[in-house]
Amino acid sequence: MVKTFQLAISGQQLTASKNMTEKLHKWRLILGDKADPDGQTMLGAEAQGMDRVLDALYDSDRQGSLGSSSPNINRWLGDIRRYFPVSVVQVMQRDALERLGLRQMLLQPELLEGMEPDVHLAAMLLSLNKAMPAHTRETARQVVRKVAEAIEKRLAPALRQAVEGSIHKAVRNRRPKPHEINWHRTIQANLRHFQPEYQTIIPQRLIGHGRKGRQLRHIILLADQSGSMSASIVYTGVAAAVLASLRSVKTHLAVFDTAVVDLSEHLHDPVELLFATQLGGGTDINKALAYGQTLVQHPADTILVLISDLFEGGNSRELLRRCAALKASGVQFIVLLALNDQGAPAYDHRIAAEMAALGIPAFACTPDLFPELMAAAIRKEDLRQWAGREGLALKG
Repeated sequence: MVKTFQLAISGQQLTASKNMTEKLHKWRLILGDKADPDGQTMLGAEAQGMDRVLDALYDSDRQGSLGSSSPNINRWLGDIRRYFPVSVVQVMQRDALERLGLRQMLLQPELLEGMEPDVHLAAMLLSLNKAMPAHTRETARQVVRKVAEAIEKRLAPALRQAVEGSIHKAVRNRRPKPHEINWHRTIQANLRHFQPEYQTIIPQRLIGHGRKGRQLRHIILLADQSGSMSASIVYTGVAAAVLASLRSVKTHLAVFDTAVVDLSEHLHDPVELLFATQLGGGTDINKALAYGQTLVQHPADTILVLISDLFEGGNSRELLRRCAALKASGVQFIVLLALNDQGAPAYDHRIAAEMAALGIPAFACTPDLFPELMAAAIRKEDLRQWAGREGLALKG
């Protein structure tokens, strides 16, 4: 009994010692070798490898220590994929591009092939599109296609289900003519009115088929393509392509900086669409909204989504007058300060407040919540209340 107790205590001590060692190793990797100048923390072979790739990127005294040669960078890319999970690899790649000025990595196809595709990498490739040499362009398109396909796989089922389900509910025919009656749904809705003595149902409410053969909502997406909105552009482009595949809605997508470009003709191919953007440059939101106004035919059936941080480089007073006119016409007007996983970036608080005073909600939205946002808009819910229920902070 005593021996068993001693063994148990010994086992706990070994576990505690092992946990302490693991914590020391983690802190040593986080803080670098400067935190342990005497080398008292002995790292194993794998931890030493991790330490090398972390030092190459984050040691402030060795900026640019990856070197400019392709073999060095390619080796480092392979090492981080060996030691870290995909989510960490993507962060380290992004840090390498920003901290070490390795934008030339994106102009070499052999290096691009070794990188883990993600939204930020795709956005950077799109921003370099015009400067990209021909021999790199096809590899860049393959990277962007992988990112677009991953986003589409993530968004498409929920977006299709949310939009089509909401459209069906919104257009259900409550006063159908005989040939328009949906008998299956009518019987379901009136089962409580079954008359045993007559062995039949006396319907109190008739339900008809929804209107078919025409698009029942018009969704206009106006996307700011300034540099700060780069990740949002990638998500917006793919989401717009999914919406365009639905017969029940009509979809327009226009991107803008100081000019406005309608990309609706490219909605059949998200990659072609994304490469038609031109990230960077100034911002004229008023001009974009002026173009959006020309697309509105039936205001009550139109949802206009402005994706922008609201830093207006044009006429802000005219912008607010145009916002008021669109809202007053019956258009459902939404401002997304960001459509990405990181939340709201810096944005113009004054214009957001002015829009809020007009009854135009402004908030950041994650891609995963975007389908529900579109569904709520189609149902003509109060989007300020919807955002509150979803935990999205209204701005302004």
